[in-house]
Amino acid sequence: MILRSPLLTNKAATALLWLLPWLGSAFGADVPYLSGRVVDNAEILKSATRERVGAVLKAHEQVTGNQIAVLTVPTIGDESIEEYASEVFAAWKLGQKGKDNGVLLLIAPKDRKLRIEVGYGLEGTLTDAAASRIIRNVITPQFKSGDFDKGVADGVDAIVGVLTGKPVPDPAEEHTESVGFLHASGPPIPWPQRILLGCFIFGILGIFTFVGVMTPGVGWFLYAFLIPFWAMFPIAIVGVRGALIVLGTYVVGYPIAKVILSRTAWYEKAARDLKTKGTASVGGFTFASGGSSGSSSGGGGFSGGGGSSGGGGASGSW
Repeated sequence: MILRSPLLTNKAATALLWLLPWLGSAFGADVPYLSGRVVDNAEILKSATRERVGAVLKAHEQVTGNQIAVLTVPTIGDESIEEYASEVFAAWKLGQKGKDNGVLLLIAPKDRKLRIEVGYGLEGTLTDAAASRIIRNVITPQFKSGDFDKGVADGVDAIVGVLTGKPVPDPAEEHTESVGFLHASGPPIPWPQRILLGCFIFGILGIFTFVGVMTPGVGWFLYAFLIPFWAMFPIAIVGVRGALIVLGTYVVGYPIAKVILSRTAWYEKAARDLKTKGTASVGGFTFASGGSSGSSSGGGGFSGGGGSSGGGGASGSW
């Protein structure tokens, strides 16, 4: 006769309940039932995202026969992502028999792991390098910012794109901007270099703009002359949108400043000095007129040779 202690039995049951989660994680996660092209067991996707991604995968399968599925599980425990993806792929039997044209996008958010598992028949198209670039360039940047919906949607689009002959998106291309004949590509300029380059470019353009605004007469010539420079040079510092704002400010602000200054007493005096004396002092700068008026003469330093007149000539009236 065997005697059982109720207290011992209760303790054993309690200990077993505590051990179950640990035992489950030690043996890895179960393979879920294939209920659709998107199986979101981790519940990280919005319903609209699941429907949109499912529609994309369905359309791709109808055209090419390739079977692509997305699986999210909260965790895979102690099992490696490669082993678990292989188990899911084998259990779900993705791809057509004999063609092995299946792809699995597996995501375990609590483990912060994901994998693109590719069937034998598609390894020549969706190569290891291409899958790695999709994960690195397309999916993980969105996941790092907490946007699982965009990461999965963009990742699926990239996978479908590669399978249909499109290149993997390159983040460096996002910083490529083309305007007319200008084509600037590559990663963005670091802020310290951008500040130094900005001081150089805006410093030079600013000096010429100041001279144009402050100087009577020649200012309107400089206004038109500087427009191409204000349109192109700022792109390297503030990008295309920023350059458009800078150009618009210049095109509108320059004439307004010019008109306002032309009504001031010192500006009118500078204009008179340029006409009568050929020079004018404005803001510490001395400007000279390019033409001849009164006793001043132009012509690049031309001067008289010392001759005189004997009274010859003619006069007239009307």
